[in-house]
Amino acid sequence: MSKVQTGLERLIKAPPNWLKQKRIGLLSNPASVNTRLCHAGVIINQRFPGKLTALYSPQHGYFAEKQDNMMESDHMIDPALALPVYSLYGKTRIPTAEMLEPIDVLIVDLQDVGTRVYTFVYTVSYCLEAAKRFDKKVVILDRPNPIGGLQIEGNCLAAECESFVGRYPTPMRHGLTIGEFCNLINGHFGIDCDLEVVPIKGWKRSMYFKNTGLPWVAPSPNLPTPNSAIVYPGQVLWEGTNVSEGRGTTQPFELFGAPYFDTHKILSTLTDKIAGAILRPVVFEPTSNKWCGQPCNGFQIHVLNPFEFCPYTSSLNFLQAVLLHHKDQFQWKSPPYEYEFARLPIDLIIGDSAIRKRLENLEPVDQIASSWQKQLDEFMEISRKYYLYS
Repeated sequence: MSKVQTGLERLIKAPPNWLKQKRIGLLSNPASVNTRLCHAGVIINQRFPGKLTALYSPQHGYFAEKQDNMMESDHMIDPALALPVYSLYGKTRIPTAEMLEPIDVLIVDLQDVGTRVYTFVYTVSYCLEAAKRFDKKVVILDRPNPIGGLQIEGNCLAAECESFVGRYPTPMRHGLTIGEFCNLINGHFGIDCDLEVVPIKGWKRSMYFKNTGLPWVAPSPNLPTPNSAIVYPGQVLWEGTNVSEGRGTTQPFELFGAPYFDTHKILSTLTDKIAGAILRPVVFEPTSNKWCGQPCNGFQIHVLNPFEFCPYTSSLNFLQAVLLHHKDQFQWKSPPYEYEFARLPIDLIIGDSAIRKRLENLEPVDQIASSWQKQLDEFMEISRKYYLYS
């Protein structure tokens, strides 16, 4: 039996009386399951007969079938429940009055991954804003942050880098559950919609996903395991480069590389810069995406101690080693990226163009990191007010 009960399971076990009379919408995807892997849509439909009237899907689609960014989903009819599914990653990412007309309450059950650039929280943020505008209530069924709630890492997003992969000045690894994050943006950033969070039972901030006893269902196609989620806050940086982040392999984000990598040279630069993990040289051949069908020299990250491993600063060090040894072959990826057609993708991902320039100038990463510590401390002080768990 799981040590942890999700918000979904707690809602089903003890539903509030007021909800039984409301028309319900559900924002979910395949990871929205209980411990027996039954989907939230089916369970809510059974628990509140005739009250579930509309469904909504985030990036990657209702079935999490879309592989990459800017691969849109259309509205559809769910074949199991015969209900409309409104795509919030298609012609619009902002719910319209027409989309919310069939419901009184929007229930959100999404597995977030604790990283600023993961778009699910911004889909929810647009839902909170629309709920405020159209007088709807939002209920978040909370789920664990799979990479724990103790470690917080990275620079806070600069205003000029706001986009769909970052709407608020939060660090890359924010240490919050999706419920806590939404309480933060609703309260501190002034959305002020009628929001309620159904908390997790039994989750502690020191828990990584493997400690929860819950089943892992990939929230998006390229986070197939909890291990991929652990490295993601740093390895997502490669999306802004011509280096493969392992898409098109069975171990995305754990693998990275390019045909031009000299792994021996890169590794020689990284001595004493990777705590809690080992970089193992590999050769891999992506079946899609960057360098498709071409052998890539690179590495697999093996995380030995997640409490020592700092994914963001580690990947900044990896990136700088590539800049040092392969400046002629390495390239920043050109736009577009997540509906931004002018700004460099890497600036949107890092969240601060000045940091990219400092990396290019080969300024030591620990020196760069020390410069963002003050803003990180300020974020931690603000975010603690929204903690739901010890």
